[in-house]
Amino acid sequence: MKLKIAPRAANDAERHARWWLSNRELASLLFEQELRGALDKIKKSPHVGVVYKGRRDRIYHRVLMPKTQFHVYYRILEKESVIRVVTIWSTARRRAPKL
Repeated sequence: MKLKIAPRAANDAERHARWWLSNRELASLLFEQELRGALDKIKKSPHVGVVYKGRRDRIYHRVLMPKTQFHVYYRILEKESVIRVVTIWSTARRRAPKL
């Protein structure tokens, strides 16, 4: 399956990576490293993520990045043979994204 990053998720990744570079002196690259690991894990085993039901009963999956406390939300589009990453969401927000 091909992994595709939605514009929203790309913006999320860029914004969070900038924040970590500016605010986490001792672990400035941790977000980027953990995100790369999560994306590799998702690509190798798409069904690894916890199932999450979005609006209109759409099924998403999410994988936790445990060190940085972000979730990667994605959809598995079997017919297109695509895994689409839709957002990267901080657990600190204490609510799920609107998907």
